[in-house]
This record gives sequence, structure tokens and C-alpha cells, in this order.
Amino acid sequence: MADVLLKNENLEELEPIMNRNLALEVARVTENAAIAVSEWIGRGDKISADQAAVDKIRSCLNTLPIDGEVIIGEGEKDEAPQLYIGEKVGRPAVAGEVFPKVDIALDPLDGTTMTAKCGPNAMTAVAIAEKGSFLPVPDMYVEKLIAAPIHENDVLSLDFSVEENLKNLAKVRKLDVSDLNICILDRPRHEEMVAKIHEAGARAFLIPDADLPATIGISIEGTPYDLYMGIGGGPEGILAAAALKTVGGFMQSRLVIRNEKEKAAALKAGITELNKIYNLDELANGDIIFSATGVTDGTLLNGIKRKGNVAQTHSIVMRSSSGTVRYIDARHNLDRKMIL
Repeated sequence: MADVLLKNENLEELEPIMNRNLALEVARVTENAAIAVSEWIGRGDKISADQAAVDKIRSCLNTLPIDGEVIIGEGEKDEAPQLYIGEKVGRPAVAGEVFPKVDIALDPLDGTTMTAKCGPNAMTAVAIAEKGSFLPVPDMYVEKLIAAPIHENDVLSLDFSVEENLKNLAKVRKLDVSDLNICILDRPRHEEMVAKIHEAGARAFLIPDADLPATIGISIEGTPYDLYMGIGGGPEGILAAAALKTVGGFMQSRLVIRNEKEKAAALKAGITELNKIYNLDELANGDIIFSATGVTDGTLLNGIKRKGNVAQTHSIVMRSSSGTVRYIDARHNLDRKMIL
């Protein structure tokens, strides 16, 4: 059984917290969730699509040999009956088994609206890490600045102007600013930022929803984007950081506190430096496994394909300990496969 830690007087002889077997188990979690969600693609019901993902991820996590706690999830317990922040997951230990204590960050369905409309880039995503690896950002907005690895200091900063960030990035990449492709969510709050991108001469790629594929894929070869910037979901930001930590990348994030309720939520989560710019190591660190499975076709993953009793899934699995990135193209016979 993957990553089961048996009682042993010499703790130094225990296996690592997470290994390649657990990585495959996490991939099965996101695969099963994507298959469950596929019933709702294009049906105009984003609530049912999201609930299908939540139900399946929760049931699958409860089959894993882990002592897990949801750190980034669906929200507070009184707002989310399942996968709420602080919920314990993992199968019960028996016969002296001792499972690794892990933190879990997840987005059961990034792109609920895209799923309902059969739009692009919807996916299921789960990250598992050793305890204390994730900054416990509550369900609120954050600023994000993300790029492939940058080895020079003071190139990008949330404190810099759009023009300064683009000029500095172009210089270190040995490009003209006009060659840069900037990804940003298509929202009214970003109109001024988009205008400044255009004024600087760069291209602004406006995406309608589901920014997770863009943020986690920006350090992977073949991505169309040089930089991601703007304001988006905080939980999605931590998942992006988890993925970037496995392959390397640059990321900064800062909370966007809009009211006293959000301030109280951040303080309750243990975040006391409300105006701080957090770097990648402060957002996600340690031993991390990240898995995502496409629900609809996107820039990073292909969506679910179903024909008769066969479902085809396309997933990405990353491990920080090895830096390995695996794409898994799987075919599932739904007549023979037990979807837990």
C-alpha cells in the first residue's frame, strides 16, 4: 500500500512521506472526479457539476492511506458540508498502520461555468504535501504575478508598474516587449492593466475563466504565455504555487482585503501580515504531489472524451522531490471500472 508508515522503533528507517505510488493514487482521484463531472459538461448547471466533483474527490480521498487535512478547500465548515477547511480525510488505519500526516489543497472543479457552457480549460486539481507546506489562504481574492523561473533578482514585483515588469522581463528573456504574451482574466477590474499592457506593446491574452491551467502551465515547455498577472482566487493561487514548486517558477502573491469579514478570515487562518508580498517558497514548500485532470479541452490538458462505455482522460502529475512531470493518457472501461 502506497506510503503506509508502519510502526518502527527507528523512525529514520521509515519511507519518505510521499512517493511515486501515492502520486499515482492522487492521479486516480482527479481522474475519477473528471469522469463524474463529464456527465454535466454543456448542460448549463454549474452547481451540479461542482457537486459531482466534490462528492467524487471526497470519496476517493477517503480511500487513500493518508492522515490528511484539507487546508485549501471549499471554504469554512458552515459554508461547505464537504471538503471544508479543516476536514480530515483518508481511510481509517487498521492493524497498527500509521499513515503520513499531510495537508491537502484542492479545487474540485476549476471552471464550473466553463463546464456548464462546454467552454475551455475546466479541470479537477488536487495537491498533497507534508504538514505546513501551504500558506492557508482563505476563499478570497489575491494579486498574482507568475512566470517561468527567473534567476536574477528584482526583475518582477507586484510593487512595480506594468510597464516596468514587462520591460524587465523582456530584458532577461532577451526579447522585445512586443514579443511578450501576457495572460490575464477578462474582468472589468483588469481593464486598466490590459490598457497598460497594450500601451507597452505586449499582447494581452484575455481568458474568460479557469485561470489554473495558465498559472500552473506557465513553467512547462510549450506554454503560450510569458507572464500571468492580475487578481484572482486565492485557493487557486495556492494550487498554482504547489504545481510551480514541483517544476520551478517565479510567483508572487498578495492578499486583496476588501472588507472586515475577509480580514477576519485571514487572521483566523493565521495570516497576520496582510499586506505582505509572498514569494513561491512562502506559498508552497516541502514535499508536494500535484495532479490535475482535464474536464474540457484547454491549453494544458485535453478534456474528457466519452464514447459508449469508454472514457478517456488526460492528466498531469508532478512531484517536487524528483521534479518529474508526467502526462497520463488513460482509457477507462466504465462497465468494468469501479468509480469509487
